[in-house]
Amino acid sequence: MKLKKMLMAAMLAACTIFTGCGGGGDQPAADAPKDEAAKKIVVGLDDEYPPMGFKDENNQIVGFDVDLAKEAASRLGRPVEFKGIDWASKEAELKSGRVDILWNGLDITPERQENMLFSDPYMDNRQIIFVRKSEEPSMIAEEADLANLTVGTQAASTAEDYFASKPELTASLKELKTYGDYISAFMDLENERLDAIVCDEIVGRYYMSKHPDKIDALDVMVGPTSQFGIAFRKDDTGLRDEVQKAFDDMVKDGTAKKISEQWFGADLIKAKK
Repeated sequence: MKLKKMLMAAMLAACTIFTGCGGGGDQPAADAPKDEAAKKIVVGLDDEYPPMGFKDENNQIVGFDVDLAKEAASRLGRPVEFKGIDWASKEAELKSGRVDILWNGLDITPERQENMLFSDPYMDNRQIIFVRKSEEPSMIAEEADLANLTVGTQAASTAEDYFASKPELTASLKELKTYGDYISAFMDLENERLDAIVCDEIVGRYYMSKHPDKIDALDVMVGPTSQFGIAFRKDDTGLRDEVQKAFDDMVKDGTAKKISEQWFGADLIKAKK
């Protein structure tokens, strides 16, 4: 009996130390917010989408949006992980919980707002046309001039959504090719497998700056100007509000402007009205 009582006492002591025994792992209410505040934020992104998010020569994920997200997470006192995902499956990745945020030059659209919760817009974005550099002036002066041309864009992008909404425009093309990333599309443009690319102006101009002798940007808009936002799960208002406040503080104290100037040489952050 004595041995049995000693074993019982030891088990009770273990239950006191390891909260999973008998009490369902309950913790004092005051500890829960602290634990939640320290939880890692997983940011999903297309890691071949310079300058917003991409892998550098050391295979590290870097970029404009990456720097913004790192700063916001630092202000929240939370670790952050950047996870490259199939951009065409971004909504499924978010909804499943495999990522907590999509922060990667994501346009806010009514269709996406049905399935995702967005931050306030933080940058304007135009879809424009890019072609191979030539001594001859381009014959493309408006989107209708894409007729009979082979045009490329990224799968699941705003440009692809726009073409899907304009069946007559799409039908007028010789072919619309979609790519997993814009880098592959620009390589095909350089190699004359495409006649033109429609993509985010910011992304295209960054690529063009790295290949100034091969790519030209045409000041020809395709579709309306859109706005970038940070996306969260539809019911994750808590995280959205935390990140929004951190970002607003970054704008107020000039940190967001500094990051923008480092990547673009100008302040492209959209001022909050």
